[in-house]
Amino acid sequence: MLTINDTALVIVDVQGKLAQIMDGRDALFKNLETVVKGAKVLEIPIIWVEQIPHKLGPTIPQISDHLHDHTPIAKNSFSCYREPKFIEALAEAGCKNVVVVGIEAHICVYQTVRQLLEADYHVEVVADAVSSRHPTNKQVALEKMQQFGASLTTAEMLIFELQEVAEGDRFKEILSVVK
Repeated sequence: MLTINDTALVIVDVQGKLAQIMDGRDALFKNLETVVKGAKVLEIPIIWVEQIPHKLGPTIPQISDHLHDHTPIAKNSFSCYREPKFIEALAEAGCKNVVVVGIEAHICVYQTVRQLLEADYHVEVVADAVSSRHPTNKQVALEKMQQFGASLTTAEMLIFELQEVAEGDRFKEILSVVK
């Protein structure tokens, strides 16, 4: 089980025009927003990454509007784990569990997950908060990530797993996030 004390969220490359052509875009954006808002309520570390932002553009507002207190890490490699600033941010978070969301599932998400697993992190991919332009690419990516040891979850499953109990002010905030 994931807990708020040892889990970090990694947001991969949900940017510009590329984000707009993802399969199931509307559901993807809603689920991404749920995960980000939930992570903020639960106060887990968030590591936000953008692929060559000067070319692909900024992160979509459904995510960036909730991250004014964060700065994205720019990269040009497909895997986030090839970017030294990402590795530093992950080390600073001090978490053994990493939850991954973003695009594209079969390229940047897949390569990041593979390298996180190779670095001995427990990785969970939020299946309804990742996508690719073509659904087959997402399906194969999720299957391969599982074969290599990643676990799958969903936006709501993740938030309630991290919340743990149905009580308190934070629980009330979580309920408003998942509506």
